[in-house]
Amino acid sequence: MQKNFSFKLLRSALGNTVVGGLALILAQGFLIMGCETGKVATTDGADSYPVTLVIHGGAGTISRKNMTPEREQEYRKALQHALDTGFSVLTKGGKSIDAVIAAITYLEDCPLFNAGKGSVFTYSGRNELDASLMDGSNLKAGAVAGVTTIKNPIQAAHAVMTQSEHVMLAGRGAEQFAAEHGLTIVDPSYFVDSARYEQFINRRKQQGTKDAASPDGPEKKFGTVGAVALDQYGNIAAATSTGGMSDKRFGRVGDSPIIGAGTYARNTTCGVSATGWGEYFIRLAVAHDISAMMEYGGLSLQEAADSVIMKKLPALGGDGGIIALDQKGNIAMPFNTEGMYRGYIRSPGKAEVFMYKD
Repeated sequence: MQKNFSFKLLRSALGNTVVGGLALILAQGFLIMGCETGKVATTDGADSYPVTLVIHGGAGTISRKNMTPEREQEYRKALQHALDTGFSVLTKGGKSIDAVIAAITYLEDCPLFNAGKGSVFTYSGRNELDASLMDGSNLKAGAVAGVTTIKNPIQAAHAVMTQSEHVMLAGRGAEQFAAEHGLTIVDPSYFVDSARYEQFINRRKQQGTKDAASPDGPEKKFGTVGAVALDQYGNIAAATSTGGMSDKRFGRVGDSPIIGAGTYARNTTCGVSATGWGEYFIRLAVAHDISAMMEYGGLSLQEAADSVIMKKLPALGGDGGIIALDQKGNIAMPFNTEGMYRGYIRSPGKAEVFMYKD
């Protein structure tokens, strides 16, 4: 009798109305169970995710009073182009790791931002670059630090992740590795931007012969670029690239190439890219802390990001911001500075770009 039990018998016992209602409840239950966290049920039985790309171009003193309309438009167009570049990878079925590399490569090539060409100058008048990225699906990561001849450091970081047993390479060794793996090597003069060089010269005139071992205030910090992506497979990737802190000395390295400080990605929590005063981001392990607060504390993405950036970071004396993205497509972009170049895109041609607090 147990084996032959069917809805036909149940209907005869309880009536069509009751069974019909029961069937509807069961069907709704199965639909809910099919829509796991971050997933959207499709008619063919497959699962898809809210494909999203988030980017930043650095946080700091960014205000309307210091920005001409023409300059503001340049930044907005560059951010939108970076979003379109990375998102086109995702819409073609590409992976999140490839999307963040595409977006960052464009930003490294754009002299408006402190990464790649247009990076700020060190105390000795050089350009020293850092970059990192992380794949949230397997926790693989790669980074380079203090490089001076690699055209696109983010691509070198990817090569370290995929073609070596290491996570971070620095200086000449990183440059040799990049050259041996076919990446574009340039003369250091490639990174020089006239506007950045003028800033460097003006600071030298103001400082005179002062021999500062390191920058002594927020006014000497410049931005970073970063990207976080969620692809249709539910995988999150994060990447960060920078020219570092203006006037840095003694081979200083900030948070951007350090996994867990400036960059972190984990499918089950979020992806994070940071920008700001690197020493504080390192001390707080900012990117990983946001992920950990979600994993162990049960906080939402926004709650975790706000707790770290708006409370922990300024309490220690640091400033800056982050962009973050989880598997549900939730976005967080908190910053405690005057402004942060940032934006996101979820649909082709519909990029949203922001610069100021409002």
